[in-house]
Amino acid sequence: MLTHETTFFISFLVLVIALLFIDLGVFNRKSHEISMKEALLWTIVWILFAGAIYLFIRLDGDTIHHITTFGRLQEINRLHGHEMHLNPALGLQPNLELYRQTISLQFLTGYLLEYSLSVDNIFVMILLFLSFGVPKAYYHRVLFWGILGAIIMRFLFIYITASLIQQFEWILWIFGALLIYSGIKMYIERNKEEHIEVSNHPVVKFSSKHFRVFPSFAKDAFFVKQNGNWMITPLLLVVLVIEFSDVIFAVDSVPAIFSVTKDPFIVFTSNICAILGLRSLFFVVSHVIGLFHYLKIGLAVLLTFIGVKMLLDGIFHLPISTSASLVIIVAILGISILASVIFPKKATTHP
Repeated sequence: MLTHETTFFISFLVLVIALLFIDLGVFNRKSHEISMKEALLWTIVWILFAGAIYLFIRLDGDTIHHITTFGRLQEINRLHGHEMHLNPALGLQPNLELYRQTISLQFLTGYLLEYSLSVDNIFVMILLFLSFGVPKAYYHRVLFWGILGAIIMRFLFIYITASLIQQFEWILWIFGALLIYSGIKMYIERNKEEHIEVSNHPVVKFSSKHFRVFPSFAKDAFFVKQNGNWMITPLLLVVLVIEFSDVIFAVDSVPAIFSVTKDPFIVFTSNICAILGLRSLFFVVSHVIGLFHYLKIGLAVLLTFIGVKMLLDGIFHLPISTSASLVIIVAILGISILASVIFPKKATTHP
């Protein structure tokens, strides 16, 4: 007999995979260069999907954990650290309404946090595509399989992290310190010219040593057969490198969302909804990458804020509410984008 949590998780995952394959099999069957208009349209589609999940959580979120008694609600409140002030005198329904408000706000905050931090991952992806010399027509195919793999990796990462936090809550302090370090490092290196040596990348070196690698792209194929031997193409190498990069990126982004909620289902759904919009956001950002030059500073401040928030809550027991966190996140992003518009980057002149 499946639990309500398992049923919800499987249903969500089936829906996500179905939407992804409709995207690839129906709307993007043929490889083509994604236009700004198409990217914006798909960005709206994935934001609306996240909005639908938010509405479900807001209106019926208590069904995820099958909360039918006040005792069960108290158990979930304690287990996931919601810190809601429940009042048994009011009865179950008013307390369930408070619970739904709380977790829907946590979903929204987690989604916005992951979506904004994904911008830094997009910068890395753009650099990878340029370094490998990938034709723009193949970008979408690479990102599709890259994100499908990222969903699997995030599932493992999130549930392992959730299990560790339940056993050793002090791990959150380590995560907080790690995020502060990452934020400071990002600020210091904000103007650093990044370059990827493809031949020296660990994934490329490992693949070249253990597999036959075809010397050039074979249209949008990942495998080719030559002289009776199967070989992997450089396009598959790009997918593998993107997967590797996402694992590194998740070291920051997943702990950041656990600063908002310890409920693995809210963490997973908000995380995946943001990742689903990553492909279309990639194409939007790639068209306007030079306009928001202060965004890197904004992301550095954001990581530092989340790290400080985790330490304040974990060590000094001074929690920052989810609603206040949401306002601060929006303010940081808004100020960095607005500053980029008001103070545009000066064009560099070469003598």
